[in-house]
Amino acid sequence: MNMAYAMGNQAASGQGGSSQWMGLLPLVLLFVVFYFLLIRPQQKRAKQQKLFIENLKKGDKVITSGGLYGTITGITDDSVTIEIAEKVRVRVLKSAVVDKAKGE
Repeated sequence: MNMAYAMGNQAASGQGGSSQWMGLLPLVLLFVVFYFLLIRPQQKRAKQQKLFIENLKKGDKVITSGGLYGTITGITDDSVTIEIAEKVRVRVLKSAVVDKAKGE
């Protein structure tokens, strides 16, 4: 009887290595799904936003993250001056500009 137990443990330990890898497979698949559904699209949006901010110029009609509509009247390295009404100008960070105004 002792011999049967010893042989059974050897057989189980030989298959234990492959079952450990099979245990990691769901985690790897979960990471791949997260990458394609969350991480990659977020990186694409960040790249597009950076490109948009770099291409801002005077005269562009924009919308800020606070919901202000206006026309760019000045640009520095880190901020933008926006005219929101006649002779009413505000200075905001470039990162606060989220989109170009459509239909104005």
